[in-house]
Amino acid sequence: GPNGGVMLDLDKSIDALVIGAGPAGLMAAEALGRAGRRVVIAEAKPSPARKFLMAGKSGLNLTKVEADFGLAYAEAGDWLGPMLAAFGPADVQDWTRDLGQEVFTGSTGRVFPTAMKASPLLRAWLARLDGLGVMLRRNWRWTGWDDQAVCFDTPEGAVTVRADVTVLACGGASWARLGSDGAWAQWIAPVAPFQPANMGFCVDWSDHMARHFGSPVKNCGLRVAGRLHRGEIVVSSRGLEGGGIYAVSRALREGAELTLDLKPDLSVDEVATRLGRARGKASVSTHLRKALGLTPVQIALLNEFARPFPDDLASLIKNLPVPLGSPRPMDEAISTAGGLRRDALDDQLMLRDRPGTFACGEMLDWEAPTGGYLLTACFATGLWAGRHAADYRLA
Repeated sequence: GPNGGVMLDLDKSIDALVIGAGPAGLMAAEALGRAGRRVVIAEAKPSPARKFLMAGKSGLNLTKVEADFGLAYAEAGDWLGPMLAAFGPADVQDWTRDLGQEVFTGSTGRVFPTAMKASPLLRAWLARLDGLGVMLRRNWRWTGWDDQAVCFDTPEGAVTVRADVTVLACGGASWARLGSDGAWAQWIAPVAPFQPANMGFCVDWSDHMARHFGSPVKNCGLRVAGRLHRGEIVVSSRGLEGGGIYAVSRALREGAELTLDLKPDLSVDEVATRLGRARGKASVSTHLRKALGLTPVQIALLNEFARPFPDDLASLIKNLPVPLGSPRPMDEAISTAGGLRRDALDDQLMLRDRPGTFACGEMLDWEAPTGGYLLTACFATGLWAGRHAADYRLA
């Protein structure tokens, strides 16, 4: 092989290569294995599905039950539509149960394994893949192509592999320490530039906010681009984080402004009426706490962004402007926007300029908010790429 690498003639033992052992890659490997292909998964890290396991630490949100599920993918919805139709929220639940993991649906439609962790599901999945004869190569880092051969750095040195079909499932460009660093973009085109998605934003806090770092603002209204979203945000030393911010992070990244509704269940008139009650000798903060039930961190946000308080404080409580700085760095983001552009691929997710090579998961140029959409699309695109790769025959 080139560069003194070992040329493994894998045509005799396997004919399908999957690069990346996250949810998309494992799903592609399952589809290939079920179709009778001999599959090798090359994983750059010492163990598979590290980001999947990390996501499961706060309760693994597999999918979401809602009527208009596809709308979460915005302009990528029509591209992903057939794939989500083939493996959508109901299919994710059936597949999870088939692996021996019961699921439940929370009040907001989010679906979790009853165990609330990723590890039992992953163990069952890896056992299934083992039963299909899928081989996992650990610490195999993809380093590009040499003509039609795929090159890897491995513990044994440089290795070059030829495979009839390859599925790329290398992830996006966030959480590099868990495996997805976006390094693959240098070998494939066209790639839309990576941007952070589902991330927090920097805020230039005054010193007064320091004692509230780590405090959640529960049941908050976030008004962005004319729409009110409900969620929880967290005040951190770096800015604002949490599910409520992540849900609107794309619009904020693209320049929309953020205002907070600190009492989303009350009208502005109801807020004004309660504020108008006799205050006596109570401080403003005490009055806000007693009259409206505002928490210390909510009062601190008002002090931070609305001092000196105007006469019409009720309107500010319902519509508090928050000046945001830049998004937090991409490596902190839960996911990324950008990646392999739709026009680089055919309808089967095969690379137009590299027949027999398919791509899936967060490598592709789509984004969605957290809430089950990310994992479902990784599963669905992995299955789609794996099934089409299984059907592909070199001419």
